[in-house]
Amino acid sequence: MLPKRTLSIAPMLDWTDRHYRYMARQITKNTWLYTEMINARAIIHGDPNRFLLKNECENPIALQLGGSDSADLAKAAAKAAQYGYDEINLNCGCPSPRVQKGAFGACLMNEVNLVSGCLNAMQDAAPNCDITIKHRIGLDKQTEYQPLADFVGELARSTNCRTFIVHARNAWLDGLSPKENRDVPPLRYDYVYQLKQEFVDLEIIINGGITTNEQIHQHLQYVDGVMVGREAYHNPMLMKSWDAQFYGDTTPEITYDELINRLYDYAKIQLAANRGTILRHMARHYLGLMHGLHGARTWRRMLSDADLLKSNRAELLLEALAMVREDSH
Repeated sequence: MLPKRTLSIAPMLDWTDRHYRYMARQITKNTWLYTEMINARAIIHGDPNRFLLKNECENPIALQLGGSDSADLAKAAAKAAQYGYDEINLNCGCPSPRVQKGAFGACLMNEVNLVSGCLNAMQDAAPNCDITIKHRIGLDKQTEYQPLADFVGELARSTNCRTFIVHARNAWLDGLSPKENRDVPPLRYDYVYQLKQEFVDLEIIINGGITTNEQIHQHLQYVDGVMVGREAYHNPMLMKSWDAQFYGDTTPEITYDELINRLYDYAKIQLAANRGTILRHMARHYLGLMHGLHGARTWRRMLSDADLLKSNRAELLLEALAMVREDSH
């Protein structure tokens, strides 16, 4: 039995790779993890191991696909199912020009029939995976609620998709960079709440600008789940109380020492595997672990020091922890 999607970590390009997800899974057992968005064609035409390999401990995990060709998405979904993903999510929210050029991401919100065909093809190809969608509340300067409700309503009618992850901002297809698109368009949480009221039987998950456990509790009064993005990356230990707070799990929270020792063991295995992984690929995800603690600066400095990283020794993690301990006395 998979845990509910009460909490999940957003798909974030260049950030939520398997090394980050391994760390996140040590901190929280029940939270759903998402891969960064992967172009369906990259999986079909490239080395699937490169894009789909994951650590055994990562489930529950979702693969996020980018694409708008139903045949490509179906092939990629079938591959993903073989690798043991629990969910395959279609990206209809990314506003980047590169993504628009490939006719996928947020611009698909204008093409509900195309999206419907894609979701159905993915479901047919991976019948044992949940097929879900992540989208925005609207496009460009559109401010009405109704186009959003029409989009969700049509997909609920024409597909088996029952989980809608809604980033509570518009995507501006012109005039804003992807980074600005995460901050500039105003947040409209009320639209996402309204969706849940209108579509009681759908699982509605809210995303966008959520940074504290208090905010998570607040949103959960109105929707089924909360997806946290950048805060879970820059301050990963925010997640350490999630299992107890949101899933009623009585397992003791992981300590810093336990976590760093597990990451050390993991790094040793990854480096010994000789698959091209170097310490920097892993350590870059750990920089925020000491967020808010005395010694956080020492930790960040050591794990981002090019000279220290060059020797590719997993022991650097333990040495940095020792220095943090020293700083704290």
